[in-house]
Amino acid sequence: MAITVAEKKRYITKGEGQVDEGLPGWFNTFADMMTLLFAFFVLLAAISTIDPVKYEEMADSMGKSVGKKIKIENQSMSLVEIKKAAEEMIEEMEVDPKTGEKPVEVTTGPKGVTIGISSDISFKSGSAATVPGIMPILEKIAPTIKSSNFQVAVEGHTDSQQLPEGHQYQGNWDLSGARAAAVVRLLIQLGVSPTRLQAVGFGEYVPRDKLTTELIDVELIKKYNSDETQMKRNRRVEITFLAPRGGPTGITTVEAEKG
Repeated sequence: MAITVAEKKRYITKGEGQVDEGLPGWFNTFADMMTLLFAFFVLLAAISTIDPVKYEEMADSMGKSVGKKIKIENQSMSLVEIKKAAEEMIEEMEVDPKTGEKPVEVTTGPKGVTIGISSDISFKSGSAATVPGIMPILEKIAPTIKSSNFQVAVEGHTDSQQLPEGHQYQGNWDLSGARAAAVVRLLIQLGVSPTRLQAVGFGEYVPRDKLTTELIDVELIKKYNSDETQMKRNRRVEITFLAPRGGPTGITTVEAEKG
């Protein structure tokens, strides 16, 4: 039996009174799911350029909080331990009375742990001949290299000033590469295996204070070499403990830690 128009209107009016205003209840669950997916993809983007040292520090702190300890077998020192050893070495050094800064600094990044040494205490101006000031520093770094299993890159950097015509080196590429090679030779003399070392020259193309998000071009090189203070910071040698590609060296095991 078909309902009349009046009955139909009555049902509609009754139904409107039983429906709450606003979004349906399932929408809250849907919104939560979208938020979680967004956070997940942000995390993936962050991991794509992860700092392995900070990741290892985070893993260690999380492991301690749950009573676990992550151990890397076949590896005498981790990147975190190398960073700590470098920081302790720097703590013992005196600051440069002219700049108020220490001649060595330690940084971390996607490449690994980097120990930067000012070339002003390492080399004669415009030369790859080392000065005595660099040896005490290398003598403190060499045991850490020998106690770890990481490959080590020795990288030479210069400011943007061009070498005079007729100079021993044709340009900053040659000078930075020669300085890196000179430090490699000294490390070998201190007992570091040559198979662990790389000598790399970057010239003026990686300014010390360049942000990782900045693309290198002529204007950027000028920006970070605009005064003597910046140029002095750019003249340096960096010793980098290279993070292994594809994950940590050795087999990862999880051991229970009491307390």
